[in-house]
Amino acid sequence: MQRRGRKKTAPRRGLVPLTAVAGGLLAVLIGLVFLVLVLAVQDARHSLLSARSGRPALDQIGVVQGTVLDMEGGQRGYVITRQDDFLKPWRAARAAFPARARKLVDVSTSPAQRLLAEQIQQAGQSFIHDYAIPLVDEARRGDPDAISTARTLEGKQRLDSLRGQFSRYLHAERLAIGRRENALETRMDMLTVAASVGVGVAALLIVGYGAYVTRVIVWPVRRMAGTATRLAAGDLSARVPPSGRKEIGQLETAFNTMAGSLEKSHRRLRLLYDAGTAVGSTLDVRRTADDLVRVAVPRFADFVTVDLEESVLHGGDPTSAEKALRRVARGGVRDDSPLDPVDALIAVSAPPGSAPDALPDAALVLDLRAAEAGVVPDAQKMDQLIEYGMNSLITAPLSVQGVLMGVIVFWRTRDSAPFEADDLSDAEELAAKSARAIDNARRYTRERETALALQRSLLPHGLPVCPTLDFAYRYLPTGTRAGVGGDWLDVIPLSGTRVALVVGDVVGHGIQASATMGRLRTAVRTLADVDLPPDELLTHLDDLVLHLDDGAGEQAGEVGSTCLYVVYDPISRRCALASAGHPLPFVITPQGAVEPAPGQAGPPLGLGGLPFETTELDLAPGSTLALFSNGLVHSRDLDLSHGLDRLRRALAGNPGNPGSTGDAGNPESLEATCDRVVDALRTGEPADDVTLLLARTHALPGDQVATWEVPADPEHVARARTLTSGQLGAWQLDELSFTTELVVSELVTNAIRYGGSPIQLRLIRDTTMLITEVSDGSSTAPHLRRARIFDEGGRGLLLVAQLTQRWGTRQTSAGKTIWCEQSLPDTP
Repeated sequence: MQRRGRKKTAPRRGLVPLTAVAGGLLAVLIGLVFLVLVLAVQDARHSLLSARSGRPALDQIGVVQGTVLDMEGGQRGYVITRQDDFLKPWRAARAAFPARARKLVDVSTSPAQRLLAEQIQQAGQSFIHDYAIPLVDEARRGDPDAISTARTLEGKQRLDSLRGQFSRYLHAERLAIGRRENALETRMDMLTVAASVGVGVAALLIVGYGAYVTRVIVWPVRRMAGTATRLAAGDLSARVPPSGRKEIGQLETAFNTMAGSLEKSHRRLRLLYDAGTAVGSTLDVRRTADDLVRVAVPRFADFVTVDLEESVLHGGDPTSAEKALRRVARGGVRDDSPLDPVDALIAVSAPPGSAPDALPDAALVLDLRAAEAGVVPDAQKMDQLIEYGMNSLITAPLSVQGVLMGVIVFWRTRDSAPFEADDLSDAEELAAKSARAIDNARRYTRERETALALQRSLLPHGLPVCPTLDFAYRYLPTGTRAGVGGDWLDVIPLSGTRVALVVGDVVGHGIQASATMGRLRTAVRTLADVDLPPDELLTHLDDLVLHLDDGAGEQAGEVGSTCLYVVYDPISRRCALASAGHPLPFVITPQGAVEPAPGQAGPPLGLGGLPFETTELDLAPGSTLALFSNGLVHSRDLDLSHGLDRLRRALAGNPGNPGSTGDAGNPESLEATCDRVVDALRTGEPADDVTLLLARTHALPGDQVATWEVPADPEHVARARTLTSGQLGAWQLDELSFTTELVVSELVTNAIRYGGSPIQLRLIRDTTMLITEVSDGSSTAPHLRRARIFDEGGRGLLLVAQLTQRWGTRQTSAGKTIWCEQSLPDTP
C-alpha cells in the first residue's frame, strides 16, 4: 500500500561510507588530541629535569665549601699545636679539592655559574699552593712568621674571598632554580588545561559519534525490534516508519515487505481456518453453502454464489450430466446485485477447449469485459454485471473424488482490488473444504432419509382402534448429525379386551439403531401374543437382546436399550407395568392431578441375569397414562429430574382453563395435550428422538361381562351351553348362539377332560367383538393339530379355530385361559 505525504529526498551517500568517514575523522581528532597531550607531557618532563639539574650544583658547592673549611681548619690546628694529627684532614682536603672543584665546574647549570665555579677552583688552588702549603712548611720548620699576624690576616682574606665566591655561586644557583620551578609550574598549568581541553574534545567527539550511531543505527534497529515484538505478539499491522537512511531504509523496506507478506499469509490462513471450522458445522447442504458465503464475504470476495446439482440437495449421487445447477446460496456486500437469486436454475457449459468428461479446473478472470461466455456463470446478465461494477471473478469446481457436484463463484467489484494469481490457490482450497463439507452433508442427508424410511417402515403406520382406550401420540425424530434414533412406541390389543402399551429406546442413532428398534418391536409383539406378564416379557426380551446378531458377529442391541411395557385390563381396571431402565409413566387422574406411577425401573436391556418387577395399580375410569421417552425430558442442557418436573407441570396444565386436562367437566383432547406438552418441553432441535404416548382409560361396564364357575363334570357341559345361549339372547346376539355354543362345548369339555379345577367360563362383549374365555387350573397349553381319519380326538381346537376369528391361550397365576373372538354382527 502506498503511503501519502511529503516525499523524502534519497540520500546521496550510503550509511556505510558516512559511518566510515565519521569514524575515521573521530580517530584522527582523538589522535591529534593525544599527540598534543604527549608533546605537553614531554615539555613538562624537560622542565622538570631542568628544575632538578640545579640541585647537584648546590650540593657540590657545599661539598667544595666544606673541603676548603676542612683544609683551613687542619692547617690552623697544626700551626697552633704543631701536632701531626691535624695534618691528616688537611692532606685529605687538599687532595680532594681539585676533583671536587672540577665536579663543581661540571655540574654547573649555566655558563656564568660555570665561570664562577672555575674562579672558585682557581682561588682554591691558589689558596692551597700559595698559602696553605707554604704556611705548613713554615710551621714545620718552626718559623715564627707562620703564626704572625700578617700570615693570619692573609689567610683570613683568602678565605673571605672564597666565601664570597661561594655565596655568589649559591645565590645565583638558587635564583636559577627558582626561575626553572616557576616555569615548570606554568607549564604544568598549561598541561592541565590542555589535557582537560583534549579530554573534553575527545569526549564530545565520542558522544557525537555515539549520538550519530544511535540515531542512524540504534534507533532504527530498536524500532524494528519493537515492531518485531508486536508482530510476534500478533499485531500484524505493525510497520517500521521509514528513516531515510540508505542501508537502514533498505532494511526497513525489506522488513515491512516481510511483515506485509506475513499479514497476508495470516489473513489467508485465518480465512482457511475459519472456513474449516465454520463450513461443515451442520450437516445440511444449504446451510453449509450459506456458511461458506458468510466466511468468504467480504474477506475474500465481494459476492459469492454456490450452485449445486439438484440430486445433491436430496442426498443423491452427483452425475455431472446435468445442464443446469440449482443456486443454493448467494451473498455479498450489498443486496441489489443482478446475480440470480437462490433456487434459480443456472445453465452450465464446459469451458472452451476442455475435454467433455474432464473435471474443470479453477479459472481466474482478471477482466470480466474480456471474458469468454463459457467461463462466466450468469452469462446472460453479462452487461448488467459489468454495469453493476463486477470486474473480476474466480470459478472453482465443487468436486469430491473426481465427481463434480457444483461450482462456486467468487466476484469482486471495482471497489476492491482485482483477483490475483495467488488468490486462485485460496479459492481452490475454499472450494475443496466446502466440497468435502457438502459431500458429508449430502451423505448424511441420504443416510438420514434412509434411516427415516426404515424407521417409518418399522414403526406402526396407524395404531389399532381399542374401545377401552383413547390414545394420541407424537414421535419426533432427532435432527442432529448423530442421525435418527431408535425410539419406538406401540399399542397392542390383547385377549380379554386388554391392551398393551409399549415405549422403548435403543441406544445409538442411524440405520443400526433403527434396525435394532424394528427387531425389538417385533419381539415385543411376538411375546405379547403369548400373553406373558410384563416382568416375564421383559425377561425374555432381555435374553433376546443378548443374542441379537446383525449377521457380522456383532451384537446389534447395545447395552442400555430400554423398554416400558404396560398392560391395562378394562374389566378389572387394573394396570400392570414393568420397566427395563425406562422412565415410569405419569398417571393423570380424572380430576387433573399428575402423579408418577409407583414402582421401580429395572436394569436396561442387554445386561442379563437381573430380575424385573411388575407393579400393579388401580385406575379410575377416565385416567390418563403418559408414556414418554428419555429424549422428551433429558438432554445435554436439561437435567433428568428437572425435565420430569417440567413434564409433570406441562401435563397438569392450568386447572382453571376449560381446555386443560385439569378440568374434569370438559377435558382437553389428547391430541391437543400432545401438542401442548411437546411445545412446552421442546427447545430447539431435539438431540434425541422424542416420543410421547397418552392413553385415556375406560372401564368395561359390568353388564358386558358374564362369568360362571363350571364344575369339573361332563354333565355340566350342557348347562354351560344353556347359560351361554341365555346370555347371548340377553345381549341380542342370537345370530352367534349356535357358533358360540359349539365353541363353549368344545372348550369346556377339553377343560374338564384335560384340565383341572377350578373351571371358569366368561363371556365378554365390547363394541366390536364377542370374546369367549374358558379357564382351568392346568398350566398345560393345548396344541392345534390336524386329526387323522381314525383319530377319536384332536378336532375340537381345529373346529374352534375355523369357527372364530382369532383364538389363543394365556397363562395365569391359577393355570391357563383359552380364549377366542368373534366379530359382532352389523347392527342398523
